[in-house]
Amino acid sequence: MEYRRLGASGLKVPALSFGAGTFGGSGPLFGAWGSTDAREARRLVDICLDAGVTMFDTADVYSGGASEEVLGEAIKGRRDRVLVSTKTSLPTGDGPDDAGSSRSRLIRATDAALRRLGTDHIDLFQLHAYDAGTPVEEVLSTLDGLVRAGKVRYLGVSNFAGWQIMKSLAAADRHGHPRYVAHQVYYSLVGRDYEWDLLPLALDQGLGAVVWSPLGWGRLTGRIRRGTPPPAGSRLHETASFGPPVDDEQLYTVVDALDEIAAETGRAVPQIAINWLLRRPTVASVVIGARDEAQLRQNLGAVGWSLTPEQVARLDAASARTAPYPHFPYQRQEGFARLNPAPV
Repeated sequence: MEYRRLGASGLKVPALSFGAGTFGGSGPLFGAWGSTDAREARRLVDICLDAGVTMFDTADVYSGGASEEVLGEAIKGRRDRVLVSTKTSLPTGDGPDDAGSSRSRLIRATDAALRRLGTDHIDLFQLHAYDAGTPVEEVLSTLDGLVRAGKVRYLGVSNFAGWQIMKSLAAADRHGHPRYVAHQVYYSLVGRDYEWDLLPLALDQGLGAVVWSPLGWGRLTGRIRRGTPPPAGSRLHETASFGPPVDDEQLYTVVDALDEIAAETGRAVPQIAINWLLRRPTVASVVIGARDEAQLRQNLGAVGWSLTPEQVARLDAASARTAPYPHFPYQRQEGFARLNPAPV
């Protein structure tokens, strides 16, 4: 397993990390991904550690906290061998303080996560969404206190817009608070919006991308192809509906290219899609999920080899989309390109 620095921090993370969203299996939305219990989870953690996957990602909203509980049971007795990443800020109840990033919520959520995980510290603590109702100074001073107390080691965000990150980083610098070093983002061959603003920002400000849903909400598993609907009983339509929409022709063009390269390399479609992501600038770790051992072992096969430059170019071309304003048309004009060279 390759290990990479997480943004501008000194923390080394594995190129692949494991997403525990399938642990627990309760709740109407985030509990629908899977129902892995503690025994099954421990087996998946065993396989991950054997492969060098040492970071495990969860959130308080996954299965109403059950995901953190199951993960805590699965890593019991080997906490010193793993990195634990969790998130808060999304609603976990109907109360006035059950959502957001206020000082009260962050302190309470951190202590609750530590109890569920059965640990005394969180290696990477991320805000799951931007809270427009709480001043960034309050958020950052609270996170600073959690770091100073030893409850949290490194800080990150998830699903933030570029201006929200910059506002927060500027405030952190102004007041001497710890900076965010990670941005957990959606990024895939059928969802490259990350590249327009967030990737250049990450390069400039030292944020490592922790990629979620690298297979485009299940669209790049190899089970969807041109003229071939998902198999009966498939959950693909249900899970894909949670994510950004993808035009059918765009999807099929990408899958056609993946199928061609799969035939050339003998690799599975998901392995190729993940391997492509691991070559992208700023990507520190790609979060893989699995409901069973077979799925996990297949996803682990995304590392230890490399696509050729020609294969990467074909995937780039198949997945390319016209950039939104103001990136287009200026990015293609020589004068603007000299002032603001493309990062990819």
